[in-house]
Amino acid sequence: MAIIETEATLHEAHRDNHTHRDVNGGWLRPAVFGAMDGLVSNLALMTGVAGGSVSQQTIVITGLAGLAAGAFSMAAGEYTSVASQRELVQAELDIERWELRKHPKDEERELAALYESRGVEPGLAREVARQLSKDPEQALEIHAREELGVDPGDLPSPTVAAVSSFGSFAVGALLPVLPYLLGATVLWPALLLALIGLFACGAVVAKVTARSWWFSGLRQLALGGAAAGVTYALGSLFGTAVG
Repeated sequence: MAIIETEATLHEAHRDNHTHRDVNGGWLRPAVFGAMDGLVSNLALMTGVAGGSVSQQTIVITGLAGLAAGAFSMAAGEYTSVASQRELVQAELDIERWELRKHPKDEERELAALYESRGVEPGLAREVARQLSKDPEQALEIHAREELGVDPGDLPSPTVAAVSSFGSFAVGALLPVLPYLLGATVLWPALLLALIGLFACGAVVAKVTARSWWFSGLRQLALGGAAAGVTYALGSLFGTAVG
């Protein structure tokens, strides 16, 4: 009785803890990349301009222009990239759908051979392939997963990717500009807020990737800080040379 209870408890624990994050969604990658890119690129752009000893108004205009240009560029790039990928997958699915309609037995044997190659007993592999091939849509889904590595019902959305990129980039790029919009007249408040934002973004990403939050946060902080430092030095150098 104790053994049965122990096995039941283990099965229950396995069931409760055997859940996975959504790794196929079309919003996560562009949202994360957009926020990081917005923070780093606009911070670097503004520090580079500030290094040239320009006016506060010029820095603000530069930051807002960088926000707008970057957000639209990210959205357009993500939309085109995801749409092209989706169209390619749809074209391959059309080919597979045609093959299933014109040569169903060949496709069934192909599926059986695939299962055999993975260690399934030949007779069982043929029977599984036969039963799975009864429904054309189910057969298409299985062939797409096995041969193309995609789920026909879970393709990324170009619109979702574009909106995620636009919004996250805009939010990230706004942080370095915000202190100036609130009345700051020097660079360090914008730099401080942006670096805090970089650390926070890295820490949040760690919650999704299961990476150590402090390591991820410090890594992003170091990368963003290095970019800002280099562009500030270049801005100072070019500003002096031009002046």
